[in-house]
Amino acid sequence: MSRLRVVLADDERPARLFLGSMLRSFEDVEVVGEAADGAECVELIERVLPDLALIDLQMPEVDGLGVVRLLRRDRTPLIAFVTAYDEYAVRAFELNAVDYLLKPVDPVRLRRTINRALERLERAELRPGDADRVRAAAEEYTANAPPNILRRIPVRKRDDIFLVPTDQLASAVADGELLHLMTRGGDRYTITYRLKDLETRLDPAQFVRVSRGTLLNISEIERITPMPGGTYVMLLHGGAQHQVSRLRGRVIRQQLLRL
Repeated sequence: MSRLRVVLADDERPARLFLGSMLRSFEDVEVVGEAADGAECVELIERVLPDLALIDLQMPEVDGLGVVRLLRRDRTPLIAFVTAYDEYAVRAFELNAVDYLLKPVDPVRLRRTINRALERLERAELRPGDADRVRAAAEEYTANAPPNILRRIPVRKRDDIFLVPTDQLASAVADGELLHLMTRGGDRYTITYRLKDLETRLDPAQFVRVSRGTLLNISEIERITPMPGGTYVMLLHGGAQHQVSRLRGRVIRQQLLRL
């Protein structure tokens, strides 16, 4: 078959040069693009449609998992994450049959990854369900890895990716499988993400859950009005109102209404 078309993404230039040099030493590999960050990686993959993407797991702004979530399912190639040693990543990606490479990347191990990708492509094993399996690995990693405070949320709108600073986020409201984000400036965005997963990534000193489906930025709360039955209504600076559930009312009293 023709050479394996590969893209690689790493925010550290020496790491890209090192990995790219190894890949170009393989006669059956063609490096068709390099990306310096996650947003660039998404654009690159969807434009050149590689067979395999080697993606650094730990990148600022849009990390490796963010790339997986932002890629269109029908344009998701075979993916191998490149990471420093991480027991959660290893377990998640082995469990879900997604390959991974530990830094510093060993040429023998890289060769094994290339061979695995070639074998799967030769057997025509790349199916639409592969994209879902990669996403399952990402979710497994997110569920088990120690949480990192999220500073920006990557949001896709058509062919563009917007990075929404979390300190500009006024509210996040769940609607089935979707999350509707409202910024303090009045901008609206919609992402496919679970509210409970977003909550674990946000600063608990900055955000509060007021109901099963709503997270609010505490700094955006202008007024809290007690209601019968131990509930509250919260008015945000932008004028939006949100009902506090009875279950969350006690948390609100302890967290916000005590000196």
